[in-house]
Amino acid sequence: MRLSNNLMYQGNINKILENQQNVANAQERANTGKKYLTTSEGPAAISQAMLFTNSIEKNVQNTKNINQLNGRLDTEETVLKSINLNIQSAEMLTIQAGNGSYDATTKQGIAGELHELQQSILSLVNTRAEDGKFIFSGYQDSSQTYTFDSTSNEYVYGGDQGQHKITITEGVDIKSSDNGFDIFEKVDARLNVVSNEGTLTPSLTKGTVYVDKQSEFDTFHEKYYNPDPAATATANTINVVITAGVAGAPDQYEIMQDGLPFVPAVVGEYTDGETIEFAGMKLNLEGSAPGQMDFELEKPKKENILNTLESLINGLNDSSLSEEDYQQVLATGLIQLKSASEQVVFTQASLGGRMKAIDQITDSNSGLDINNKASRSDLIEIDTAAAISDLGKQEVALQVSQATFGRLANLSLFDYL
Repeated sequence: MRLSNNLMYQGNINKILENQQNVANAQERANTGKKYLTTSEGPAAISQAMLFTNSIEKNVQNTKNINQLNGRLDTEETVLKSINLNIQSAEMLTIQAGNGSYDATTKQGIAGELHELQQSILSLVNTRAEDGKFIFSGYQDSSQTYTFDSTSNEYVYGGDQGQHKITITEGVDIKSSDNGFDIFEKVDARLNVVSNEGTLTPSLTKGTVYVDKQSEFDTFHEKYYNPDPAATATANTINVVITAGVAGAPDQYEIMQDGLPFVPAVVGEYTDGETIEFAGMKLNLEGSAPGQMDFELEKPKKENILNTLESLINGLNDSSLSEEDYQQVLATGLIQLKSASEQVVFTQASLGGRMKAIDQITDSNSGLDINNKASRSDLIEIDTAAAISDLGKQEVALQVSQATFGRLANLSLFDYL
């Protein structure tokens, strides 16, 4: 076949253009690090790489969520630690207030210190997150957690029992907050009797009942208190029945519940004005037989720390209280302060567990992210050294084609003669 000059020129130009394109492609691969410049070059690899890219992007969002979650839990942990320190300070002051030598002025001074601690705790339980939401209000985080109700003279909870959660990896949601109901409203109040003044029938003239040994009374209360809403109104009434002795025998007492004797029966000699000790209680009766004193076991209830402190403050400021009533105020305060502290510590432990889980998932996410990036890199990213080597090879090929074309362009018929 005879080659014309035009065909020879066109063939060499096409080869140069092809080599120029190869150089441009090799240069772009070296600059971008991409193995494929178009989808058609490696559709399967690029498709698989997109799945890895989606996983990597999800992990980026998970990392942001983890950072947000850690910030919120750190804030809550700091607040709870401060609350517990204030509660412990209040406990120490309450113990101090039991000093029998303190006069009214000194007690009022302690009440002032308790008030400052109360206001500090109030500020802490109303802490806001970085977005201005109340961290202990549950889903109602636009509402202040605790406010003082001047009608009932009590601090009331304004949130709900909701708990926000944040996703930190696929299928794993971690609580980002604890509501104030679970932390502060579930504190067990002291088990007690409804009134320290008993209801009397003739010929008794006075009757009081005070819980003296709390653990013993708690055991009795837990065993004999009837929580059934359908129970009779007197189901939790304790009766102290005094009967006159026969033929010179001493008067007798028997303690019953709702008119029914305990098994075994609780009986003994009655002496006017002497204390009867029963189930951690001190019963004081005055008067002659026959007669009866009734008192009622109080229903178990909950009390938040702010109201516990309010009762303590009021008791310390009330100089009209008898010594027995004053000691009851302190006993109630101490028991409920301890319960409040335990509930806060329980929540702190829960926080610690969540933080540990976050650390483990963070490590897992980090390892998964490294694997995803490595797998994606193997699919669509080029080796830098190989890319530079290929670029050099393509440049040499271009130079050869250009040099060959130059030599062919200078040939004439006389070169062959």
